[in-house]
Amino acid sequence: MTKLLMRFALIGGVVVVALPLTAQVSPTTTKAEGVRIARGPELESCNDYLTIIRWTTNNPGGSPVHYGVVHYGIKPNELSQTAKSPIRLNPDHPSTIFRVRLEGLQPGMTYYYTVESEESNRTSDGVKSATKRFTVNPQPRDASPQPACR
Repeated sequence: MTKLLMRFALIGGVVVVALPLTAQVSPTTTKAEGVRIARGPELESCNDYLTIIRWTTNNPGGSPVHYGVVHYGIKPNELSQTAKSPIRLNPDHPSTIFRVRLEGLQPGMTYYYTVESEESNRTSDGVKSATKRFTVNPQPRDASPQPACR
């Protein structure tokens, strides 16, 4: 079989060479002197199976891959659960929007959370929000529309 492929490649005048493909690498940019939360954090969407928390900071710079990080729990002083979502910074934008998914929340429970961001090497961008809270509403008994969280 190998001889047949070699003949086909030589007869057709085609040589196939396996080269490792590399992805385009975004440049590391200058770290911001101070990262601050410009807007949020706030609930973008919320229900018992998926909640998204969103906030905006000035562009933190540094490595191109960053993570939005949410620390959360059912007690304001015990934020023992963590959710992270990766993003790729755009060095040409002055601000960055972080969006983090929380999954499997319990209906009727109040959750407390803080947000922060970090580089891919886990170096914090040096900003952390105040503790905020939301409550996942219990399932409605009737078909009337009800907001999922408050």
